[in-house]
Amino acid sequence: MCVLTTVVTHCICIQCKFNQIRPVKLARKKEIIRSGTTVEQMVRAIADMIITGAMQPGERLDEISLANRFEVSRTPVREALSQLCAIGLVEREPNKSAVVTTVTQQHLVSMFEAMAELEGICARLSAERMTVDERRMLEAEHKASARLVHRGAEDEYESHNTEFHTRLYRGAHNDHVFELVTQTRARLAPFRRAQFRLPGRLLRSYEEHDAIVMAVLRADAVNASRAAYAHVATVSDASIVFARDVASAW
Repeated sequence: MCVLTTVVTHCICIQCKFNQIRPVKLARKKEIIRSGTTVEQMVRAIADMIITGAMQPGERLDEISLANRFEVSRTPVREALSQLCAIGLVEREPNKSAVVTTVTQQHLVSMFEAMAELEGICARLSAERMTVDERRMLEAEHKASARLVHRGAEDEYESHNTEFHTRLYRGAHNDHVFELVTQTRARLAPFRRAQFRLPGRLLRSYEEHDAIVMAVLRADAVNASRAAYAHVATVSDASIVFARDVASAW
């Protein structure tokens, strides 16, 4: 009886340890599924593959294949595809796989046209409404980005570029305009990233930012708006040239 009790007790201990281990594994899996960073990285990666021509218009995007490729479950893949649909790079009909859509030059031009107008509004309002501290931070971060240009650090400059424009949007102190401009920027983000792959674009971007910053610091609303509009118009041209060159290469 004593031996039997010992065996039973031992089995119970093993079962308890097993039960303690299993929840840990499940918790890790849920953490991966719910990771916003994972979805963001997939959206960026797939969008870049579409823009660079690695994924062609009409190409089928299979959830299982993408899940295996990125080593995640299908849940974040579905979310990533939904975001890509919202951007306009992917389309999906009910009960069918998502496919890479065709972004026409006319559609791209119309989006950048709207973006230029919104950026001009933000720069004008920022010149009028930014606080002293906001102007100082804008100037300081702009000057700091010069070393990124000198190093040719495209990825780091891209992050700075996003932050630079966000400061202008917030500096406008208009919640409705902020919502409109950030939504439009999200749709254009993959194309705006593509511009930095063109030779000399980092330096030109820095110089265009400099014109915006100087006007904002002077509280020159008219020239701040003009500089911001011209900047986005140049981004539009660079992005469209890049997309066209990629398309012709394929």
